[in-house]
Amino acid sequence: MMKDEKDLRARTKKFARRIIRLYVAPPKNDTVAPVLGKQALRSDTSVGANYREAGRARPKQEFVSKIGDCLKEADETSYWLELLQDENFVPAGRLEPLLNETNELIAILTTIAKRAKGLE
Repeated sequence: MMKDEKDLRARTKKFARRIIRLYVAPPKNDTVAPVLGKQALRSDTSVGANYREAGRARPKQEFVSKIGDCLKEADETSYWLELLQDENFVPAGRLEPLLNETNELIAILTTIAKRAKGLE
């Protein structure tokens, strides 16, 4: 496994841990925030899990598919975080770094997908 691949594995795991901490933070007496938080938790933890699976993919098509799954889940995470921010369930200062990380991961995964498809 190359250093960049290990770094991205660690980065997606670290990001998932940040989302886990975010999920346990909103007030549980609110009925909407925990639902949105749980959705973000599910989609974000899938990014790292799918990236790990991509690393074990045999044919190139399977790798491209798994990276596509990572992108889909990262984009979904961005959506849930944006809703949490838009509805003021979590302070913007707490969500902004998470949204930035989500966008960076999307950019990295997009580059990986393009290279794997031979588009770059």
